[in-house]
Amino acid sequence: MLATIHISFIVGTVFIILYCLTILGLVVVIITENRNPLKTIPWVIVLLLAPGIGLLFYFFFGQDNRKQRIISRRTYKRIMKRPQEGKLPQDACVVPETYKPLSTLLSNSNQASLLYGSDITIYTNGKDKLRELLAEIGNAKHHIHLQYYIFCDDETGNKVKDALIAKAQEGIEVRVLYDDVGCWNVKKSFFKDMQAAGIEVYPFLKVAFPILTSKVNYRNHRKIVVIDGKVGFMGGMNIADRYDKGISWGTWRDTHFKFTGKGVHGLQAAFLIDWYVVSKKLLNDKIYYPPTETFGDNIMQIVTSGPVGQWRILLQATIFLIANAKKYVFIQTPYFLPTEGLNQALQTAALGGVDIRLMLPKRSDTRTANMASHSFIDEMVKTGVKVYFYKPGFLHSKMVISDDAIACIGSANMDFRSFEHNFEINAFVYQKEFTLQMKRIFLHDMKHCERLVPSRWLKRPLKQRMTESFMRLFSPLL
Repeated sequence: MLATIHISFIVGTVFIILYCLTILGLVVVIITENRNPLKTIPWVIVLLLAPGIGLLFYFFFGQDNRKQRIISRRTYKRIMKRPQEGKLPQDACVVPETYKPLSTLLSNSNQASLLYGSDITIYTNGKDKLRELLAEIGNAKHHIHLQYYIFCDDETGNKVKDALIAKAQEGIEVRVLYDDVGCWNVKKSFFKDMQAAGIEVYPFLKVAFPILTSKVNYRNHRKIVVIDGKVGFMGGMNIADRYDKGISWGTWRDTHFKFTGKGVHGLQAAFLIDWYVVSKKLLNDKIYYPPTETFGDNIMQIVTSGPVGQWRILLQATIFLIANAKKYVFIQTPYFLPTEGLNQALQTAALGGVDIRLMLPKRSDTRTANMASHSFIDEMVKTGVKVYFYKPGFLHSKMVISDDAIACIGSANMDFRSFEHNFEINAFVYQKEFTLQMKRIFLHDMKHCERLVPSRWLKRPLKQRMTESFMRLFSPLL
């Protein structure tokens, strides 16, 4: 009996020692990663004060994968070589002088080529976007590449699925990527139907439970469609009924884009990189990058970002855009959870006399994120940022426009998750005409907004402000 107790005591002591060493080892790793102290200190405190829960949370949400690569440099360069082929025409418009450093930044950090002369169609409702998407799918002659964060098994999803299956049965190459977390509620049979019809379908960063994995925190939030290398779609809309029919408490206001011309090659490269990551199949033939016409004088850069790699590219570019604005910056975003750098850039610009307008949904689809975002608004209004709440429903549109010269459009929200954890894709368009189109859309949406009155906002109940401040602590995880 005593021997049994003695053995149990030894086993328990060894377990405690190993557990403590593991926690202390993690603390050392976190400190030596040289992260932002605002992120390092909370993780150290959590691991020391609540080691069990802290260890679990760190495994899922705390690991820094910036130094990792999901694709070799050699393969990345091979795929990116195609959209970089073909120099700008001699008479091409030039990037505005103010934004030449930005275009250089995006070129150096993301190999984002200057893509000249694309035609851009703007969709501000899901009905028009779905109609055009189905029409272009029906016109496909060689291949269809489709990637979405959410691909629902509903009326809209089945229309797209049936259209893809019909083209696959015609002998067209059809490839589909979906995010495994974004499509958790979708039955696997939905995607198996496509596979049975000859469509290649893969989940991105598959999450398998009960096997624990830190991949759950990293999501592919991109929305990309490329058809025959000539037509492409990107923006904020997923494949789901709500983008057309709205939700129970209002409309679903979003923005999406169709590209024709050279800009499609940037979308193609982004898709084929993700395709290689999940399938290990390298597609780099010229057939996927056919010659294109010139449709205008705009220049764009297609920029991708993610939780791996050295730079937070979209965050850096957004801060640069705001910091160099001379007249105005108009922002639409469904979630506003800015990093400290972005927070300071907005406040500094507003204090410097730049007209900063921030449009958010009055009611969000995520209550916790909505409460956290409200805590940041206090700082905005005190520095002169004009805040507007969109009232008819949920505002899911993403745009940043500045000085009638540049527009940033795509999938990224103005929050920690998009800038640091998600795989995102945005386009930076350097053209006055397109920026004015986006500006008109923003001003039209303003007619359906409630302008925040700072004096009233800052007097909201103490309980509400405390709750919002508490939720702010979890901003990096929301």
